[in-house]
Amino acid sequence: MVKLIIATIKPFKLEEVREALTEAGVRGMMVTEIKGFGSQSGHTEIYRGAEYAVNFVPKVKIEIVVAASMTDQIVETITKTAQTGKIGDGKIFVLDVQQAVRVRTGETNEDAL
Repeated sequence: MVKLIIATIKPFKLEEVREALTEAGVRGMMVTEIKGFGSQSGHTEIYRGAEYAVNFVPKVKIEIVVAASMTDQIVETITKTAQTGKIGDGKIFVLDVQQAVRVRTGETNEDAL
């Protein structure tokens, strides 16, 4: 079985998390710059003397597909590496993947990783 791990983290933690995941055996990942909010909600900033609301906070979304046997280790690696102890550290979601295919070779599921 194959799992999809989706993690949202603070942008400045990306390189540290990437290095830790590579050491943990992750061979590939997808990274997207996103904006969102959770407990943090938004905040106000002042620009050219005017105060305005910032409703979305910059984040990075990491998507990793791994063999189910690696899931707990990868989640723990992300949690330990991305954690600052402050609000907005992020979230991790784990989903089942029904099928994975490597386009170049046609390999499927774990072989496709």
